Amino acid sequence: MMEEIYISTEFIKLGQAMKLAGMVSNGADAKMLIADGLVTVDGETETRRGRKLFGGETVEFEENKFKVVNNAD
Repeated sequence: MMEEIYISTEFIKLGQAMKLAGMVSNGADAKMLIADGLVTVDGETETRRGRKLFGGETVEFEENKFKVVNNAD
């Protein structure tokens, strides 16, 4: 089963979502992994740490995978 992270705002930035999911311990780690092209969003390589995730996206890094669920409504 895929892990889900829940947000209650309009969006969350990719680096913040990775921290929330426990993929990285800090923003610097997220920045390096994303800049190195090691993270995908919905199956496509993403190199922007500030990429906004609004809900429904699947993020992957190595064997780690999570889906963003928006509870803002």
